[in-house]
Amino acid sequence: MTILRIALPTPLRRLFDYLPPTSGLDATPCIGVRVRVSFGRRELTGILIEVAQTSDLPPAKLKPVLEILDQTPPLPLHLLELACWAADYYQHPIGDALHQALPVLLRKGESDQPSPQLRWHVVAGTVAEDIAPRARKQRALLELLLEHPEGLDSQAIRSAGYSSVQQKPLTDKGLIEQREARSDASPPVTDGTTLLRQPVLPLNDEQQQALDTIFHNEGFNPVLLQGITGSGKTEVYLQAIERILRNGSQALVLVPEIGLTPQTVSRFRSRFGVDVQVLHSNMTDRQRLDAWLQARSGQARVVIGTRSALFTPLQSPGIIIVDEEHDTSFKQQDGFRYSARDLAVMRARAENVPLVLGTATPSLESLHNAHSGRYRHVRLTTRAGNARPPRFELYDIRQQPLNSGLSAEVLRRIGTELHQGNQVLLFLNRRGFSPALMCHQCGTVIECDRCDARMTLHRTPPHLHCHHCDHQRPVPSRCPSCHTSDFKPQGAGTERTEAVLQQLFPDTDVIRVDRDSTQRRNAMQDIMDRVHDGRPCILVGTQMLAKGHHFPAVTLVVILDADAGLFSADFRGMERTAQLILQVAGRAGRAERPGQVLMQTHHADHPTLTQLVSQGYEAFATAELALRRSSGLPPFIYHALLRAEANRRGRAEAFLSTLCTELASSGLNLPGVEWLGPFPAAMEKRAGFFRAQLLLQSQDRRALQQVLSIITPMLEQSPLARQVRWSLDVDPVDSH
Repeated sequence: MTILRIALPTPLRRLFDYLPPTSGLDATPCIGVRVRVSFGRRELTGILIEVAQTSDLPPAKLKPVLEILDQTPPLPLHLLELACWAADYYQHPIGDALHQALPVLLRKGESDQPSPQLRWHVVAGTVAEDIAPRARKQRALLELLLEHPEGLDSQAIRSAGYSSVQQKPLTDKGLIEQREARSDASPPVTDGTTLLRQPVLPLNDEQQQALDTIFHNEGFNPVLLQGITGSGKTEVYLQAIERILRNGSQALVLVPEIGLTPQTVSRFRSRFGVDVQVLHSNMTDRQRLDAWLQARSGQARVVIGTRSALFTPLQSPGIIIVDEEHDTSFKQQDGFRYSARDLAVMRARAENVPLVLGTATPSLESLHNAHSGRYRHVRLTTRAGNARPPRFELYDIRQQPLNSGLSAEVLRRIGTELHQGNQVLLFLNRRGFSPALMCHQCGTVIECDRCDARMTLHRTPPHLHCHHCDHQRPVPSRCPSCHTSDFKPQGAGTERTEAVLQQLFPDTDVIRVDRDSTQRRNAMQDIMDRVHDGRPCILVGTQMLAKGHHFPAVTLVVILDADAGLFSADFRGMERTAQLILQVAGRAGRAERPGQVLMQTHHADHPTLTQLVSQGYEAFATAELALRRSSGLPPFIYHALLRAEANRRGRAEAFLSTLCTELASSGLNLPGVEWLGPFPAAMEKRAGFFRAQLLLQSQDRRALQQVLSIITPMLEQSPLARQVRWSLDVDPVDSH
């Protein structure tokens, strides 16, 4: 008897046995192919993991597979094995983990064959002179297409700065047309004439050393590339990719957020004359599948994507680059809680290719791996060109009068920079107008009904917004306690700071950059265009401004609240604060103009702050690692966080307490593994649920994994499991 063991997207942590389909199967299907099966009253798409001869169930109870969807597996075997390993390591149901590794349309059972690719071509016999010189953009588009006889798709044309305004007249005149690209088109030739659209930039000694280190060993070679902001890390990436492209291989580049992909893609497409594809969640399902298939076929030579792009198959993998490797966005925070950065290391090892982890502020985990010799460590300590690092200044605002969080010194310095024709960036990691709305008569603060949190006041449009559960409601007309209407906003967010600056500098463009101001399509690109025209302006924003953006005219960066995170309950709070401060500071003085960073603080003599600004990130990180070692904290110990939530107070804690009691009474030997808790989460009530957590830790990763594999079935079988939602987070980056 042949038994097909299938992984299905269910919460159950096991495989399901099925019989082969009743017809149409001449041979045993390959491991990894997708199958369509009946599961209860539904039909699901599953993945074949194992072929066996026996089953724990009697044959009469086994159903046949309805259909084998693939001739060959969509994922290559090593990526299938990586996803299975990740499901096991992160203690997640294997079927759901494998589905997360596939594009949405493949999860739904659609074909894994590429749809027709349409490209724009110049009609034979057309020359640039067919367009009048006064129609400059139309003529430029025609010249661009003449340079690419293989044609360009609509996305590439848009990326080059053209739109239907230029495209349609050329089509109407019969000068350009769309044709279907040959599906069997081989990858473009990568000789010197077609590979590069732009000449490479000369490397300084440190950059050249970094490039040599990346290719020091053939095959797997993890490198931590630590370069201060503006030191030319991207140029090292580009020249490393050029080298592997010349060998006929492909590159995978992971970036932490969607906001960074447009500028990264633009720079890569400007440099290389090969197919550069992008993968992120703002694309349609069809766009994602087409890009995924082009990567798998080898047509896409460079793939740039966010976290989920990690599982994109490459026909001929050559290098994996993780940019801003310290960013917590690489860790999935719900569902399948995997770390794309850590799995990138596993994938690079399996594919035997170089791995580059690039950042100005390495995570302490990566820095520890570099110190331990697991990674090669390369530093870029000088800025590219003539740019000098910014000068830091801690400004003590104790006993200073503040205008909506702005000191008189900050306002004076802003005015000076604007008068000199420069741009200024103000960083405040709080959205909205004010973080709290308080009744001036009785002191009542308006709180979220569903969270242990205050509602944030927004003015455009006026409403109260909880940034934890996304609950929104109108601004009340009267206080719920004393029924007066004397409300006062408390504190300042980006909206309030923007309004004050517009009032104080009426002749200057004040540009707010946060999640609210960038929701509209192309809003971020429009903002970047306004900044890059070089006119004096004031940028006010959250951490969206801290990552990867190039502002050559910004000479002053003001960090309005440098104390945020100094006294965090999370042991990673200081690390995150230091990274954020230096990432924001890196926006200043990136061209010929010198930059300065002014940090408002109530703790100008705080030893960590003073060490950070006077000695730099590595001195801070070394001291922080020593503190972590003495305190028994990651990366010197391994954590797993068991979270539970219920709609009644105390129920989640009771669920976790029952688990602890069962573990203690069962006599299970748990050498070297200890647990702390259960205890309420830092924010106990969130989105209407009461939350508790149990921390398990061990210096032995394998021992911790063994305990977790014992705990998960106990949790699934617990009689309280129907009343509680629980999740397990291995190597958590957020303890809240």
